[in-house]
Amino acid sequence: MNLLLVEDDHLLAETLQDALVLEGYGVTHLADGDAARRHLESLEHGHALVLLDLNLPGASGLEVLEALRRHDRDTPVLILTARGAVEDRVRGLDLGADDYLAKPFSLEELEARVRALLRRRSRGQELSVGSLHFDGLAQRFTLSGEPLALPPREQRLLGCLMRHAGEPVDKARLADEAFQGEPMGDNAIEVYVHRLRKRLGGRDVALRTVRGLGYLLEAT
Repeated sequence: MNLLLVEDDHLLAETLQDALVLEGYGVTHLADGDAARRHLESLEHGHALVLLDLNLPGASGLEVLEALRRHDRDTPVLILTARGAVEDRVRGLDLGADDYLAKPFSLEELEARVRALLRRRSRGQELSVGSLHFDGLAQRFTLSGEPLALPPREQRLLGCLMRHAGEPVDKARLADEAFQGEPMGDNAIEVYVHRLRKRLGGRDVALRTVRGLGYLLEAT
């Protein structure tokens, strides 16, 4: 997933970019409001989420947001704003921002907000890996055109693996994203992965273990 970071404080931007890259995201950084507005006016800007500072040189963050929302109502926008700028935060939410963080904030909170917004967005999406299909709106899986009935925890685990299809996902990330902080030991995750493998067995989609990196869901 590629994220767009629009922030004119270069030290902060470098810190945020490094942290998000370590979380497995691609990050494009722009430091100017005019450049961000031009970039986001494209119908195919290619970003899964926008982190947007409001106090920018050139166009303001609110102007950037307004330009994006003229043609794109779906891409999540997380506003980064000074702690006292209540009116700007309210205006940003009214213009279609999905959430905001007041500076200064912790990297852990930023990462959690990003994950939450991306999860929220994925619920309405349709995902496919080989003949495995997930209807995010109906919260329903099918395999080779047939319903794939799963217990709730296996549903959450498989949905997370499908969102990261083609890349290994380690146990810590699965526990965080699929189970949202619910206590989940490594052995429990291994059991759920084993069950999912049996359900997917013999089809054109495989759930592999990549030693030292995690679990990889891919079409075969």
